[in-house]
Amino acid sequence: MHSVTIYHNPACGTSRNTLELIRNSGIEPTVIHYLDTPPSREELIKLIADMGITTRALLRKNVEPYETLQLDDDQWNDEQLIDFMLKYPILINRPIVVTELGTKLCRPSEVVLDILPAAQKGTFTKEDGEQVIDANGKRIIK
Repeated sequence: MHSVTIYHNPACGTSRNTLELIRNSGIEPTVIHYLDTPPSREELIKLIADMGITTRALLRKNVEPYETLQLDDDQWNDEQLIDFMLKYPILINRPIVVTELGTKLCRPSEVVLDILPAAQKGTFTKEDGEQVIDANGKRIIK
């Protein structure tokens, strides 16, 4: 049995597509609605480290309160940026997926294919109509 966790926002198309790609591999993941139940400080720090990205790279920029707080300013250190993400979980970019093969920020949603422990079971088309997986369960490379 494979353990997969997705930090999910059902209002986000990329997050919904990622969740469906996981399910298309036959895995029902643990779904964490992170806006309702944000990760702890320790969990967030571990996710960032496991993804191998900077704290700033996880910040979602096109939402409030990013601009209001002037988070594009270099004055904020990682600890302060994490404080903001914990106080305003909407600032955490998504979806984050954790599997036995790794942890990734899955933007675009197809990034999840790199860490899924099971193959795709059939065709998959994103909400915008882009076909990602063919009838044989193979990724379509454009």
